[in-house]
Amino acid sequence: MYNSSVQQQRIINEQLRREAEIPRIRVSETCMIMMKYIAEHANDDCLLTGFSSQKLNPFREKSSCSVL
Repeated sequence: MYNSSVQQQRIINEQLRREAEIPRIRVSETCMIMMKYIAEHANDDCLLTGFSSQKLNPFREKSSCSVL
């Protein structure tokens, strides 16, 4: 029982060490990067500009099939 507890703590410690090495960016800087990306790609966003053709719209209503 003691060995498993020590092993679990080692795993947690290793994970925390890996996470501590991840480079961090301030939230304000990240928001600015995201806003710049969104502004640069707004013309390509079909939800903002619409679809050039109804056939390209994956959200269009499907035509109903009627049986004669």
